Amino acid sequence: MKNEDSIEVLNTLTQINNDRIEGYKTASEETDEQDLKSFFSDLKQTSETCNRELAAEIVRLGGTPTESTKFSGKFFRVWMDVKAALNSKNREVILDSCEYGEDAAKDIYEEALDEDSDSLTPEQITMIQAQQTILRKDHDKVKSMRNALSDISEGVK
Repeated sequence: MKNEDSIEVLNTLTQINNDRIEGYKTASEETDEQDLKSFFSDLKQTSETCNRELAAEIVRLGGTPTESTKFSGKFFRVWMDVKAALNSKNREVILDSCEYGEDAAKDIYEEALDEDSDSLTPEQITMIQAQQTILRKDHDKVKSMRNALSDISEGVK
């Protein structure tokens, strides 16, 4: 039973990373701005790395890593907002939508560590904490870029 519980938690994290991969892949394809393409590619790579680690652990436990996405509710809205923002070419709105998505990922990781930690081994918790730290850095980069744009636009007013 413990392995099944662990696999379920790890697959939830896999799903959120699948969402990020799909979302940032779409965002990269939709923008014409080279710096954003590169930035979104970096964010996508973070989740690809996380998923490789999660998949290895899921397989080790005898499970099958999910290939699905959550893409419902909160995340669907985030990526629709990003797509709309990309069409309007408004960098601040694009980054604001990305930060909202990063907040959702951060929440899922916190939930795994807070509410589901009894289903995880100390090694799994360490891996998830390390991934959470990397994802938090991605979140902070998005927020910093957005805030810099916000500061510029407020200076113009």
